[in-house]
Amino acid sequence: MLHPINWQIALPYYAAALAFGYLLGSIPFGLVVTRLAGTPDIRAIGSGNIGATNVLRTGRKGLAAATLLADVLKGTVAVLAMFAWWGRDHAMLAGIGAFVGHLFPVWLMFRGGKGVATFLGVLIAVAWIAADWLALLAFAVIWLAVAAATRYSSLASLLACAAVPVCFWLNGERQEAQVFLLLAVMTTVVHRGNIVRLWRGSEGKIGQKAEASRGA
Repeated sequence: MLHPINWQIALPYYAAALAFGYLLGSIPFGLVVTRLAGTPDIRAIGSGNIGATNVLRTGRKGLAAATLLADVLKGTVAVLAMFAWWGRDHAMLAGIGAFVGHLFPVWLMFRGGKGVATFLGVLIAVAWIAADWLALLAFAVIWLAVAAATRYSSLASLLACAAVPVCFWLNGERQEAQVFLLLAVMTTVVHRGNIVRLWRGSEGKIGQKAEASRGA
């Protein structure tokens, strides 16, 4: 922990780490990729989301895969870059910043994606730094199992994200657990519409075309 007398020196670096993560996370790769490919504005189809799930509703699997990879990598790069430059605490802040940037990008009037891919990207980097792979494994297994059983991307994402802070806590990684608890709560908040649709049975499923879905 930092001694209180060092806060005046440390605070600008913490703010810079958070801002770096936010700016990287706010790059709307789903919108950029689909625009470059000449497809309609992704915000006007399906759920209106800029993430890979909605890009998949265009029927362009390659574009969805590219969006997924880019959204994952911006979380991973933000964390690892700050870890290399300034250390663990700054890396955690950069991860939070990247996640918030994806949810609320300044370039799109703060209307972004649902954050699950960037959550995963941050998780990959944090798991590597902490040398604790249980949470990442749990995320992958839960997401794949729930998605395969239900074809609901939103439900799979919510359950997988919720498991991550629990796994870190059980392994004694308190800081990581706190960070991912925050991210999991934010994930739940931005998925509130999906939760309502899941309850009503009207949530869009993986692979549905845009005109048939208003989901994840």
